[in-house]
Amino acid sequence: MSVTIRDIARASGVSISTVSRALAAPEKVAESTRLRVQEAARSMGYRPNRAARGLITGRTGSIGLVVPDLENPYFGAVCKGVQARARSAGYSVFIADTDEDADVEREAVSSLARQVDGVILCSARNTDAAVLALAADGPLVLVHREVDGIPSIAYDNAGGLRALMSHLVALGHRTIAYAGGPETSFSNRQRGNAFRAFTPPAAELELIDLGNFPPTFSGGVQSGDLAIASGATAVVAFNDLVAVGLIDRLTQRNVSVPGEISVAGFDNTPVSTLVRPHLTTIDSPRRQIGRASVDLLLDIVTGAEAGSRPTPDLGVELLVRGSTGVAPASR
Repeated sequence: MSVTIRDIARASGVSISTVSRALAAPEKVAESTRLRVQEAARSMGYRPNRAARGLITGRTGSIGLVVPDLENPYFGAVCKGVQARARSAGYSVFIADTDEDADVEREAVSSLARQVDGVILCSARNTDAAVLALAADGPLVLVHREVDGIPSIAYDNAGGLRALMSHLVALGHRTIAYAGGPETSFSNRQRGNAFRAFTPPAAELELIDLGNFPPTFSGGVQSGDLAIASGATAVVAFNDLVAVGLIDRLTQRNVSVPGEISVAGFDNTPVSTLVRPHLTTIDSPRRQIGRASVDLLLDIVTGAEAGSRPTPDLGVELLVRGSTGVAPASR
């Protein structure tokens, strides 16, 4: 026989209405009561009826997640963080992949907003005005994008880029190139701006912008010949996939990595240790970002007080591996 809220009320010594609030709107119940009810429900194996709860609360018990490319392992890790945190909060997740298409992104957010309690939009490719229009459809949280008036989660792109540049300068590199990502990418703009603004003490640098490339292995291959022709002794790639494609093209051209050109990536995705030499990269807290975005969205959905949760640690870390080395004496 299935467990009902009446059974939980009897076991925890509270009214049926209190059990209902503790399970459907926990922010409206005293913490000690909420914990007692939730523990009773857990120990008795209670499974809520989502349809019934939706009729009471006006919520679906689901959230939407929109990402530009699920084949990119970075977004796979964010998805895992979102799903784990949503599951622990009793929510299911609908995921949409836009294939880096801004039109598909708008359609996906608008469609999901009608079916879920709120949407997490990761690395939005639309303009600020278009994103603001999407926010009018329902609760919206941005990941790796900042638009005034919309809550967002992001890590320190500029700080990570500066850490890579300082590392390369310390190795003696004075001609450094940047292989950028999509022009519409917020992260690319932050990294590109930090690259162009980098001015280390007591070192004159030649900074070369190779252009914008798809954030994929093939995008890195495209950048390889330009990197060689530029005369750079080191290249910072937009992400690990671009860096791995770049290394592949350099290898095809018989250019030694890191003997002739050092290469660094971004995000510390699994591909960074599948390439030889292993890739120097910036480790970003991908799953933590996913979890933090769910917390932020659910605070909006439930009307929780802003700042009631501790600020998540979204710091980055430089991981030095074999793809970067001392600059060659001359090119």
